[in-house]
Amino acid sequence: MLNKDFEHQLREWQFIRSERLEADGPNRSSRIFGDCLRVPLDCNSFPACHNALTICPPASEKLILRKVLESDKVIFGFGKGGRDKDDDEDDDDDDNLDFILFRGALNGVTPDLSANARLVQAGLIPAKKMISEALARRAEMIRIDPKPKFAGVTFFVDGIPYPAAKMPPKAANAIVQMVKLLAGLDINERSAPQSGGINAEFEEVPHEVRIDITPSASGEIMTLRAENLKNRLETPKELGFSEQLQSTIRELGKKKTGLMLSVGPPMSGVTTTTIATLRGNDAYLLSIGSIADHQGRDIPHVQIFESNEEEDLETAIRRTQRADIDILYVDPIRSKEAARTILEMSENQAIITEMPAKDAADGIARLNTLVEQPKLLAQNLKLVVSPRLVRLLCPKCRQAYRPNPKLLERVKLPADTKVLYRAPRPDAEDDDEETCENCGGIGFRGRIGLIEAIAITDEFKKLILKGASTAELRELARKQAVQSFQSDGLRLVSEGKTSLEELQRAFRS
Repeated sequence: MLNKDFEHQLREWQFIRSERLEADGPNRSSRIFGDCLRVPLDCNSFPACHNALTICPPASEKLILRKVLESDKVIFGFGKGGRDKDDDEDDDDDDNLDFILFRGALNGVTPDLSANARLVQAGLIPAKKMISEALARRAEMIRIDPKPKFAGVTFFVDGIPYPAAKMPPKAANAIVQMVKLLAGLDINERSAPQSGGINAEFEEVPHEVRIDITPSASGEIMTLRAENLKNRLETPKELGFSEQLQSTIRELGKKKTGLMLSVGPPMSGVTTTTIATLRGNDAYLLSIGSIADHQGRDIPHVQIFESNEEEDLETAIRRTQRADIDILYVDPIRSKEAARTILEMSENQAIITEMPAKDAADGIARLNTLVEQPKLLAQNLKLVVSPRLVRLLCPKCRQAYRPNPKLLERVKLPADTKVLYRAPRPDAEDDDEETCENCGGIGFRGRIGLIEAIAITDEFKKLILKGASTAELRELARKQAVQSFQSDGLRLVSEGKTSLEELQRAFRS
């Protein structure tokens, strides 16, 4: 195994040697993988060497690190060819880029870098550079999508995709396999999906990097989601839940029975919304437990019940009930059996979980179809919430404007609204206009959730019992004026947190 200073050596990006063990002769020479050159180990310049990392094969197995030649760097950035127009400025950015530090796999597996020297040599530095570049640009997600002739890299900043680079398939595969190795995944498995994560540090801030690997005809698609652990949003207030919704969650939790369900499409913030619903309950008055996979999240004031492979879901839930847990967090609903068990067990304990659906009404209809027991669902389902993420206006450069009265009437904002905000519009006559440093000229920074919430009233129970469609459930929600994406979005617009244009973009997508 490599010594414990490995990460520090990589970060320095200079020619360093690890502890000198017994040399292999007076010339201290050794074969270098790749170019097969034999040079003295004391030499500070490797002629024509293209290796970022070299493991010398003698018995002493010395480690050599050296700066990667500029010609071998994979350059990432927005714009054609992955480069901005000003190459000199990009070079300065490269020199100032603080590289991410990997602190170990979330699953606790220690990667054997020494046994995978060729992979480390080809993929470690490019992987570090790619992820560091993405984080420096505020990207929360990176996607490598292999094609027959190239692989495309996309950075997602506040949910918006930006092409970042194209690279040869072999270079992309080296990065993918390197990240899999660091995440404690199986680098020899190429035909099945895999998921994992890495503890990391960027600019002295702890991060979690989640990895999802999906096989495809041209190679493995890799999606990385990076989260700044210091800015993790998990409470209802942090996520922008309305006061009314926060009150509803607290009151339902106090009853200690029934199901509170979060629903939504992938990457819409469903799990975060589920945890916020859990944390919206008073942990000082109620005992809260979990048998769910927290995906590395530390949820305060929640008692964790370790999983037992011999237990089924019902047995696991009963174990928490014997421990007098009032509210229980369980894994997402993925089957009819799990759905029925959760609903049945929620008669004696409040349960919070999630499942995929388009919105709250669709979630009710899907769960009804899945369970095939409308009475069971009507009796025990108490609340369904569904998030949709929108971008927050940059507070440093947002532009105020006086809205047209006809616009206010059309979008159903109060007629006495005096000012709204939008992203700054470029001045065509000002060529020297400065770019906002806070948002990079995008006009938005960060995201917030629009929350649709349906509390199950007697009218909704009647529709559930008759097996109503999604459209019928939506119509009742409209008549009852429940908190909808539209109403919650307009609340954020009136508060100056987002813009009407951003709401239109989010609903179109």
